[in-house]
Amino acid sequence: MVYDIRHLTRFDYGAQVKFARCNLRLKPIDWPGQRLVSYTLDVEPVGRTSPARAEAGRANVTRLVVDQPVRTLTIESRAHIVVDRLVPVPSASDPTLAEVAAMARASRDLSPGCPATYLYPSPLIPLDRDIADYCAADLAPDAPALEAGIALARRIQRDFTFDPTATLVDTPPHEAFHRRVGVCQDFAQIMITGLRAAGLPAAYASGYIRTIPPSGEPRLVGADATHAWVLLWCGPVQGWIGLDPTNGIWMAGDHIVVAVGRDYAEIAPVDGVVLGSGAQAMEVSVDVAPVE
Repeated sequence: MVYDIRHLTRFDYGAQVKFARCNLRLKPIDWPGQRLVSYTLDVEPVGRTSPARAEAGRANVTRLVVDQPVRTLTIESRAHIVVDRLVPVPSASDPTLAEVAAMARASRDLSPGCPATYLYPSPLIPLDRDIADYCAADLAPDAPALEAGIALARRIQRDFTFDPTATLVDTPPHEAFHRRVGVCQDFAQIMITGLRAAGLPAAYASGYIRTIPPSGEPRLVGADATHAWVLLWCGPVQGWIGLDPTNGIWMAGDHIVVAVGRDYAEIAPVDGVVLGSGAQAMEVSVDVAPVE
């Protein structure tokens, strides 16, 4: 699949903002199964951009500095990307969850994608006994890793209701879990909580999902916005396998990975500091269009 992606973020400020310093994580990273062909970033009316180092996780970070008074700020990101990623197929040779956990603990990999980094709780995804018990039904130690991962993703998709008005970006996993409602971020955090509780490396993936479905197929939940799903490390041979609990599907040709981290805080599309005295309103629109 070839996609043209447009991600537009607009801030409207209640009073003049004199200074802003932001981190933008909008440029898709290099990841197996996808290749970025071209990328542009435009900021209006003013703003200086420069590359910055990712402090955590896997992300392309751009530093934005606005040092002139503004009442609005528009950030437009455009990417042209090729995705060639097959749907994973579980097999009898897949490692079990117990084997995956043991390999992760024994790993000496110190790269940003090393499994050990994603074994433990993180600030936004703490341990939770109720979530761990719920997920454990699909995470028997002798279960094949890929089969167990997709089974849990599909159970979350069946048991939880997608409602974009039910939670906020800072809603903790336990609240969405007990209410059985939320959005892609909530479902990804719940699944990651359960996987890490079972001793498995699980990462938070942020990116996009195609806006226009193939003919005759239903539209995927999470289009027209940034999407979130789960990456489960399944050993050095399989590597990181993507699982989408919002839709109950594998990460394949419909998903574009922008950033990977322990939780949302490490890879938020836009964050930073704004100096001003008024409130602000933010509007985000995303379009992921397949190119014929």
